[in-house]
Amino acid sequence: MSEKNGISRRVSLMSCCHVARGVQTTTHVGGSQGQFPITQNVTVVEGGTANMTCRVDYNDNTSLQWSNPAQQTLFFGDKKALRDHRIELVRASSQELIIRISDVILSDEGQYTCSLFTMPVKTTKAFLTVLGVPGRPDITGFTKPAMEGDVLTLTCTAPGSKPAANIRWFRNDKEVQGTKEVNATGKSFAVTSSLQFQVDRREDGVAYTCSVEHVSLPNPYMTTEVLEVHYAPHLEITHSLIIPQEGQYFKLECVSIGNPIPEPVLWSKDGGELPDIERMIVEGRELTITTLNKTDNGTYRCEASNHLGTSSAEYILFVYAKDFPWPTTDPNAFAQHGPDHALIGGVVAVVVFITLCLIIVLGRYLARHKGTYLTHEAKGAEDAPDADTAIINAEGNHVHAEEKKEYFI
Repeated sequence: MSEKNGISRRVSLMSCCHVARGVQTTTHVGGSQGQFPITQNVTVVEGGTANMTCRVDYNDNTSLQWSNPAQQTLFFGDKKALRDHRIELVRASSQELIIRISDVILSDEGQYTCSLFTMPVKTTKAFLTVLGVPGRPDITGFTKPAMEGDVLTLTCTAPGSKPAANIRWFRNDKEVQGTKEVNATGKSFAVTSSLQFQVDRREDGVAYTCSVEHVSLPNPYMTTEVLEVHYAPHLEITHSLIIPQEGQYFKLECVSIGNPIPEPVLWSKDGGELPDIERMIVEGRELTITTLNKTDNGTYRCEASNHLGTSSAEYILFVYAKDFPWPTTDPNAFAQHGPDHALIGGVVAVVVFITLCLIIVLGRYLARHKGTYLTHEAKGAEDAPDADTAIINAEGNHVHAEEKKEYFI
C-alpha cells in the first residue's frame, strides 16, 4: 500500500496541444524509479507526418509498445506488428520507442497507447489530432454578364475542413456579411457562405472575394470574381464654349454612359441631317463646327444605343454677334433647367400689389378734389332760411363768379 502511495506521489501529467505541422506537446507520467512511460500529444495537418515518441528514464530491458486507437499493436520494441506501409520505426531502445506515421489521414486521429511491460504493465496515452485542410474555395452564382436590376446570390464553398473553416466576403477591399452554413461529412465539414444583393450599374467592375481561414493554413485561401453589369445608355452633351460667337471654332461632344458602350453616335440638327457637312465635321462622338455663323442656330441632337435601349441628348445653339455683349446666362442652362416659377410668381405678385396701391391712391385723390369743387359751388347757401333762398343765393354766387370772371377777362 505504501508503495502505491509512493508511486502516486510521483505522478505528474503535462498536456497541451499546439496547432502546427509536426509540433508536439508532452504528457509526462512518472512512477517509482521512473518506470512510467512518457508520451507526447501530437497535432498534425492532414497529409503530414506524425512522430509518436515514448520513453522512460530508467529501464531494465523491459519492452515498450505502441498501440493505435483500435488497440492494435503497431510496434513491440523494434518489431512491427501491423502491416501499414505508412507506419515505420524511427528509433527503438530500452528507454525509447519512436514511430512515424506518414501521409496522415483524418481516420488516424485518436488516442494512442504506449505500454511498458513491467509487472504490472504501465501505460500512458497520447492523443493524435489531425487537422483537415479545407479545399480551395469556389464561387458560384455569377451571371456573366449580369443585367441591371437582377438579384444575384453568390455562394462560396470550402469542403473538407476540420475543424470547420471560417469564410469571409469582401466587396473590393471592404468586408461584407454573408450567410454561413456548416454541414458535417464524416470526420470533416463542408462550409458554405452565401451573399445576396440586387445589381445596379455601380456594381460593374466590382471584385467579390471569398476568403477561407483555417488553423491549418498559414495564409487564407482566396478566390475572386469580377462582376460585369450591362445597363441601358445615358447620354449628355458637353460644349467647348459657354458664349459661342460668330467666326469661332465650336465643338460638341456626346458623352455616353452604358455597358456595352452605346454606339454609333448619330448627330442631327432640328430633326434632320446636318446642313453643312463642310463646316460641320463628325468624328466619333464629337461634332465640330469650324466657323460659327447665324445659320448654325438650332437644336442639335445626339443619339446612341446598345442592346438594352436607346438614349439621346439635345443642345440648343445660339450664335451671338462678335460685338454683342455677353449675356449673363447660358441659353442651354435655361433649356435644361426651365424657368424659376417661384421667381416669376414673386415678380407677378409685386406688380399686382403696386398696381392696386396706385389705383387706391388715385381714387382717393380724385374723390378729394371732387368734394372740394362741390363745396365751393354751394358756398353762400349755408345761411339760407329755406331751400328756395339757398338756390337763389347759390345762383347769385354763380352770377357773381361769372361777373368776376368777365371782369377779369
